[in-house]
Amino acid sequence: ELRHQASPWQRNLGYPLAMLGLLALTGICVLIVCFHVLELLLDDAAMPRGIQDASLGQVSFSIFGSFGAALQVVLIFYLMVSSVVGFYSSPLFTRLLPERQDTPLTKIIGNCVSLLVLSSALPVFSRTLGITRFDLLGDFGRFNWLGNFYIVFLYNMGFAGLTTLCLVKRVSWAVQAELIRAFGEDR
Repeated sequence: ELRHQASPWQRNLGYPLAMLGLLALTGICVLIVCFHVLELLLDDAAMPRGIQDASLGQVSFSIFGSFGAALQVVLIFYLMVSSVVGFYSSPLFTRLLPERQDTPLTKIIGNCVSLLVLSSALPVFSRTLGITRFDLLGDFGRFNWLGNFYIVFLYNMGFAGLTTLCLVKRVSWAVQAELIRAFGEDR
C-alpha cells in the first residue's frame, strides 16, 4: 500500500538507490571478512585480542586513514541495523514487535533486554569479523574464546558464507521474478 502511494521519483530512483546501497554495504562487509580470513590464515596478529597501549588520536585504526575509519563507522551502524531487523524478522521473535499504543509492559521489557543484548554484542561481533580493530576501550579482547583460532575462523567463514548465500538468493530471486514478469510468464 505504501509502495503504491509513493511518488514516481521515490519508486524509480529512491528504492533502487537504497537497494544498491544495501547491496554495496553487504558486499563491502563480506569483502572485509574475506580479507580478515586471509589475514587469520597468514598472520597470528589478526586475532581479535585486546589492544595494548592504544594511542588514541595518534595512530589510525584503519589502513585507509580517515576514510577507512568513516567506512568502519558506517559498516558498524549497518551491522547494528541489520542485526535488529534480522532479529525482529525471525519467526521466533516477531511476536516481540511493539504495537502502537497497545504494547504491554512485559513486551517493552523484552524489547529493552533484546536491544541491550544486541548492542552489547555489537563491539565483539564487529571485532571478531575484523571490521574494526577498535574495541571501544571496553577491553572486549579479554574474552578467552577470542584467542581461539578455530572459533574465530569458523565464525568469520560462517558469516561470509551465510551472508553471501543470502545475498545471492535475494538478488537472484528478485531478478528471476522480474524477468518472469517482464516476459509475461506469470499469467
